[in-house]
Amino acid sequence: MNSISVETSDGRTAFEPGEEISVDLNWDFHQPPEAIQLRLVWNTSGKGTTDVEVAQTERIDEPLGRNSRRITLTLPASPYSFSGKLVSIIWALEAVALPRETSSRFEIVIAPNRAEVHVPLVEPE
Repeated sequence: MNSISVETSDGRTAFEPGEEISVDLNWDFHQPPEAIQLRLVWNTSGKGTTDVEVAQTERIDEPLGRNSRRITLTLPASPYSFSGKLVSIIWALEAVALPRETSSRFEIVIAPNRAEVHVPLVEPE
């Protein structure tokens, strides 16, 4: 069975902007992939078009078929994770085996006080 996983080394899911975090990648493939990518991404969710942005990428070329790796990332200052009535911004760590595109996703929060910003709906006057 081919598999790949990603998670923070300490299991936390919420972080301050600019914080340094450790990320654990684990994979097990019958035939080694060409590369493993760790991507720090954010996407919008809600009404309208979904936007996706890759903020950082770390690449492991010619990995063994079965292995693990710890990678340290410095999180960006913005945009903050937030949840509104119409749209939200969701951050995630993604591990992708290339060229198969076998992947795993681990959602995180990046915001002041390690808490997602909630944007209330303001009713027109």
